[in-house]
Amino acid sequence: MNISSLLRRSAQLFPDRPALLHGARVLHDYRQLAARVAALAAFLRERCAVAPGDRVAIYSANGPQYLEAQHAIHWCGAVTVPVNYKLHARELAYVLQDSGARVLCTSPTLHDAARQACAAGERVLVLGSAEWEQAAHGTPMALHDAAPEDVAWLFYTSGTTGRPKGVMLTQRNLLAMTMAYFTDVDEVAAGDAMVYAAPMSHGAGLYNYAHLLRGARHVVPESGGFDPAELADLAARIGHLTLFAAPTMVHRLVAHLQRAGGDGSGFKTIVYGGGPMYVEDLRRAMDVMGQKFVQIYGQGESPMTITALAREQLMATDHPRWTDRIASVGVAHACVQVRVADAEDRDVPTGELGEVLVRGETVMAGYWNKPEATAQTLRGGWLHTGDIGSLDADGFLTLRDRSKDVIISGGSNIYPREVEEVLLLHPRVSEVAVVGERDADWGEIVVAFLVAEGEPVPDAELDALCLSHIARFKRPKHYRWLPSLPKNAYGKVLRREMKRLHSPS
Repeated sequence: MNISSLLRRSAQLFPDRPALLHGARVLHDYRQLAARVAALAAFLRERCAVAPGDRVAIYSANGPQYLEAQHAIHWCGAVTVPVNYKLHARELAYVLQDSGARVLCTSPTLHDAARQACAAGERVLVLGSAEWEQAAHGTPMALHDAAPEDVAWLFYTSGTTGRPKGVMLTQRNLLAMTMAYFTDVDEVAAGDAMVYAAPMSHGAGLYNYAHLLRGARHVVPESGGFDPAELADLAARIGHLTLFAAPTMVHRLVAHLQRAGGDGSGFKTIVYGGGPMYVEDLRRAMDVMGQKFVQIYGQGESPMTITALAREQLMATDHPRWTDRIASVGVAHACVQVRVADAEDRDVPTGELGEVLVRGETVMAGYWNKPEATAQTLRGGWLHTGDIGSLDADGFLTLRDRSKDVIISGGSNIYPREVEEVLLLHPRVSEVAVVGERDADWGEIVVAFLVAEGEPVPDAELDALCLSHIARFKRPKHYRWLPSLPKNAYGKVLRREMKRLHSPS
C-alpha cells in the first residue's frame, strides 16, 4: 500500500476541504493538492526518468511545496530522501552519492549549494519555480501500487559517530507509525491543523500522514521556521493548531506567551520530543498553556514510535507517582515492544538501568547498503537504540542519556540529565547541558554549560543547589555561561560541539 493513498483517499472523500496553507492563506483544497501531486509524480516519472525504487532527495527549508514534493515522490513509487537543509554542500554530496539519488528537489535559496553538491548526472528541481508550477499543472499519473515492504523513506542519521547512515523505512513502517499516532498520541478532527515549524525533513514532516488521513489542514508558517510570535498569531487566527516541537522550542514558546500575557488558547496539541523535557520546564509549560501536551520518544530507526506519555497521564496530578511519570517518556507504543537489557541483551530487573531495545512494525528494515551496521543494530531481532534507561513496574520508561553521553568519573557513571534537572531548578538558569571533559586524575569531570535569565549565577550558589539534591561526585567541577547552547536544525543540543569548542587547550 502506497502511503500516498491517504492523500488520494482524502481527495475523494473531502475534495473541498482546505488542505495546504501558507500562513493563514489557503493555497489548495484536497482535490487540488492531489491533482498537483499526481501531475508532479508524472513529471518525475516521464521527464526525470524516475523509476519505482529510485531515490529522490529533498534539500529544502520548510515551504508549501515541500509536502507536494514528498508525496509526488511517493506517488510515483520512488523513495523520499529528506536532507537537513543546514548541511554543508559537501555533506549533502555524501548523502546524494550514498543514496544514489537521481533527482534533487531544492528551494531557491539553496539552489547554488545544491548545484555544487550534485554530480553531473543528477537533475535539480527548484521548488516553486516556473518549471515546478508548469509540471504541477500537467497530466497526472495513476498512484503507483507499492508493496508493504518497499522502501518509502530513506532518512540519514545525524552522523555524530561517523558517516551518516541511511535508515530504510518501508511503506509498512510509515503506515504503522501513522496508525500509532491515533492510538497513542492524539485524535485528529477535520478542523484541526498541523503546523510545520520544526523541519519537515524530520519528525514534523512525518506527522503529515495522520493529518492527511483525516482531511485536516497543513500549515507552513510564512517564515518557514519556528518563530514563537508568528506561531501564537497563527494559533489565534487559525485555531486547533497541532505542533511538533523539540523541548527547546516549547521553552521559547512558553516564554513568549508569558511575556505577551497569552495562554496559547488557539493550540490544540503540542507534541514534544527529540530530547529531554525537564520537569520544571514541563510544569511551567502546563501552568501557562494548560494540558495540551503529549510526549513521544523515537529515533529515525523507529520514527516517533518507541514510547508516548499521553495527555491523560500528564493530567493525572493526583497520581502518587505523577512527578516520576512526567519525568519519564511514557509507555511503549501499541505497535512495539520495549525492553531494557544489559550488555549481553539480558533483561535487567525493574528499575535498573540498561540499553533500550525495541521491536515492532515501525522498526526500520535496516541501513542502506550497510549490512554489518544493520546486523549489529538489529541483532536478535531487536533495535538497539544506544539509549540508557529504566522501566518501572507499570511500564513507564525513564531515559538517562545516550550511552555515549554517560560521564565516567573516577569509575562512577554520571548521567547528564540528572545533573541538568537539578540545575534547572534555579530560577535564573534558562537552559543547561552537562558534558564530560577529560581529566588526568578522574578520567572525566562534569562540566555544565548554562544560559542565564538575567545575570549568571555564582558558582557557589549552584554548588549548594547541587549538593542539596545529588551526590557530591556528580556536582559539576566547572560552570560555563553561554549566550545560547549550540543546537542542530531539529533543536537538539550539540554536546560534542560544546566539548570541541570549550575543551581546555
